[in-house]
Amino acid sequence: MIGKSITQNLEASQLSLNDVCRLLKLEEREGDAFTDFFSLEPLSELEQQEILKIRTDFRRYLSAGKVSEELVKFLVLSPLMRLAGFFDIPIVLTMGDSIPIQVEDGDTLIKGRLDVLAVNQPDAELAVAQFWILVVEAQNSAIDPWAGLPQLLTYAYKSLQQQSSVWGLTTNGESYRFLRVTRGNPCTYQILPELNLIYKERPLLLVQVLKAICKLQNVQLQLA
Repeated sequence: MIGKSITQNLEASQLSLNDVCRLLKLEEREGDAFTDFFSLEPLSELEQQEILKIRTDFRRYLSAGKVSEELVKFLVLSPLMRLAGFFDIPIVLTMGDSIPIQVEDGDTLIKGRLDVLAVNQPDAELAVAQFWILVVEAQNSAIDPWAGLPQLLTYAYKSLQQQSSVWGLTTNGESYRFLRVTRGNPCTYQILPELNLIYKERPLLLVQVLKAICKLQNVQLQLA
């Protein structure tokens, strides 16, 4: 009698980066510079003023103590993503409990829930073929964004079933870690240099990168 294989159910939040790479057979590539992927456009004076306002608001809360994950999304992620164009048509944002994720590989099933997902949805009838633009994992301000990389990588990997690459972002409001996951044999990921909302000039680069990813999605959609 042939025995049935037993499916191993895992929670993405409980996995280490090494666990995810082993289970999903992912390999890390040396990280490139942001400018290797896209051009960074200059920001207007109005955009720069808005970024400094977001920075000032966040610093005020940070100075008072730990900023919760939900407050990070409200105070920082939402206004930054609006400024970068993620609120514009045809992009659709989904959040929290509305995004359950299951990644299956052989006898392993990894489950979790995304914090924020931006997709290109030009037509409701194309919902099954949504193009993932940006996957976001948020942390409270006391946690290093690096801790969110295993979950982020797992969720980003899921998108490779329908597209050739995807960008991910993990943040605690102050520090920002972008990664890029690419389909291949094996699939690979690159962790880009850290960006920061607090340090001088870094907030401007952060928004430039977000805007570039937002605009790049139309080109990627054609190549997927």
